[in-house]
Amino acid sequence: MQVVGQTIVVLGTGGTIAGTSSSAANHIAYQAAQVGVADLLRSVPGLNESVGKSVETEQVAQVDSKDMDFEIWKRLADRCQHHLDRPSVKGVVITHGTDTLEETAWFLHEVLSCSKPVVLTCAMRPATALTPDGPQNLLDAVSLAQTADVRGVFAVAAGEVHGARLVQKVHPYRVNAFASGDSGPMGWIEEGTVRWAQNRLPARDEKARVAMNSIANAAAVPRVEILLSHAGASGALVDTLVRDGVQGVVVACTGNGTIHHALEAALLRAQTAGVRVVRATRCTGGQVLPKPGDLFADSHGLSPVKARIALMLDLLAAP
Repeated sequence: MQVVGQTIVVLGTGGTIAGTSSSAANHIAYQAAQVGVADLLRSVPGLNESVGKSVETEQVAQVDSKDMDFEIWKRLADRCQHHLDRPSVKGVVITHGTDTLEETAWFLHEVLSCSKPVVLTCAMRPATALTPDGPQNLLDAVSLAQTADVRGVFAVAAGEVHGARLVQKVHPYRVNAFASGDSGPMGWIEEGTVRWAQNRLPARDEKARVAMNSIANAAAVPRVEILLSHAGASGALVDTLVRDGVQGVVVACTGNGTIHHALEAALLRAQTAGVRVVRATRCTGGQVLPKPGDLFADSHGLSPVKARIALMLDLLAAP
């Protein structure tokens, strides 16, 4: 008889963790998303013994995460919520590529009603590498998913626990490729036990219910683009996007939300025409600090890619 609240569900979406290469010594010339999630779990020595709980797998997608899209997000969110609502499930783990993991984590944080843990994990080396990092990351993710009194969306890699809001890929090659900016990781997985460093980001159930309903009933995805402010920037691309029907623009600004004057003028025209404009900073640490007289909304500390997701969901929920 199944013990209530003991099952860990592992959802596969592909990525480097499921990648293969013709050479065990090659960590970059590989093909992502080749190994199924059930096979991935079988490659983790002692997983069932270490976890001591029932583990289920489900293949939701099989893609290189650079190609992640809204339709896969919708399907993933639906399957996550389905399993989270099962009384027998303790937590959900998602195997994912590193390139867009931070975006998927934030999307799920915004749409799921999370009274249990949802843990994304990944790898920087393919499954066929001489020393793959995926098996340990997967074992650590399952350890977090079974930890008592944990709820919300997390990312686990290289022994570190990151929250959905701040996690960001900061290196294209090293196995410790993720960070959480100024605040650092939320905690660490040490021999299967979580050591917390800070308070965890709470899930927002009411907002999540609204967001999940919005994406389920969406006839089309709002078009939100990201633009970069830089030396010599112009507003030509903004004007083109407005003519093409863009609904929102996130600007990766210099410094504390500053924007090149030519780009700013075009964004003001876009805002007057009804396009939502949000500022984030292109700096990897800190966030935009709003001040009186600001012409555009700020991202409340979200990175440009996460601010895009938040704006998309806001537009979906708008009457």
